[in-house]
Amino acid sequence: MMAQLYDILAALCLPALLAAALLLRALRRARASAAVREGGLRRDVEELRAARAELERTSYTDPLTGVWNYRYLQLSLDREIARCLRHPHRPGAGPGGRFALLLLEIEGFDEIRRVHGHQRGGVVLRDLAQRLAMEFRQSDIFGRYGGEEFLVLLPDTDADGAEHAAERLRWTVRRHVLPLPAVPSAPEAPEPAAEPAAEPAAAPGPLPAAAATAAGNGLRATVGVASLPRDGTHAALLLRAADRALALAREGARAAARAQGLPDVRETPMSQEVHMTLAEGCERPRKTQGQV
Repeated sequence: MMAQLYDILAALCLPALLAAALLLRALRRARASAAVREGGLRRDVEELRAARAELERTSYTDPLTGVWNYRYLQLSLDREIARCLRHPHRPGAGPGGRFALLLLEIEGFDEIRRVHGHQRGGVVLRDLAQRLAMEFRQSDIFGRYGGEEFLVLLPDTDADGAEHAAERLRWTVRRHVLPLPAVPSAPEAPEPAAEPAAEPAAAPGPLPAAAATAAGNGLRATVGVASLPRDGTHAALLLRAADRALALAREGARAAARAQGLPDVRETPMSQEVHMTLAEGCERPRKTQGQV
């Protein structure tokens, strides 16, 4: 009797065991398939995040110079002002709560474009912008404001520190070696054989000291400085103050040049001798660590 009962139970349990085994196998396959799908979804999410980050970077980058553009500068300016207002500066409490900005204008690119063309002028502007970007701290923000104007945001910096940074920018613009090719000299016309030989013309020598001082590498930087809270606590007020300071600095530089008998940069011709001098030791523009 017991043997028959065991046989009946075995006959009933065998299909159940087979069904359980099949169900377990199906569950394992479904789990493996879900893991594959999950891995694919994670890769898709990572690719979407990378594409979004690249899109944001591109939308905030100036396409010509490779530094931050006007949109990013505006957003960063509002953010830094809000931070300073939340944490005002207290004497003796460290450098926090202070903020300054520099409005930089570079003169002399019109002559470079006239002599070398717009494409070469764009290369020079990009090379110079990448060089200027290396002059700042990691927390500073340097971007193109428009044309040949650049804006520099200096967190935790007072007016004296901003003036020091402005002087460093002016020196860098004056001394930077521009990636300009030598301008070929025009061939001299042969003298007529029938006419008596004239006295040989003097070879073009170096520029006079006054002209060399005025021309330099053909560029000049003028900087307007504004700081918070001295010039206001709003983005429009700070930009207006920096623009006024830039206009005053521009007029002061031109008045000083006229007082010394030097021509203004906008009126100084970029002569063939100056360009040939600049071409010596020039290197092709390359990516630098200041590139965004």
